[in-house]
Amino acid sequence: MEIGASAQLTRSFTREDAADLARLAGTVVRDNVPEPLIGGLIACLLGTKLPGHGTNWLKQDLQFLEAVPLGTELTARVEVTRVRPEKDLVDLWASVRTADGTLVCEGRTLVRARGR
Repeated sequence: MEIGASAQLTRSFTREDAADLARLAGTVVRDNVPEPLIGGLIACLLGTKLPGHGTNWLKQDLQFLEAVPLGTELTARVEVTRVRPEKDLVDLWASVRTADGTLVCEGRTLVRARGR
């Protein structure tokens, strides 16, 4: 694990995806991608790619900057900004952008990643 290491994934969300979340959360479906689905892209990266399996979230601060219409292709990216191996801590910067480069979400995440 080193500063500058990064991972990304791209996907879009359908009205059905939003409806599934709405059923679980007891809310209604809107025309935009719900923020928890956008944040879930970042969570997926942290748990499966960087740092990967066994990652424990300690702190996360995300700002949602733009509403995103359902069906919009989104690319989430995380990048290591600091590594504290003596404490197994990794700081990462997270961002989510549309295909045209519009920043829709960004923020900082602190995780514990043993053995990384």
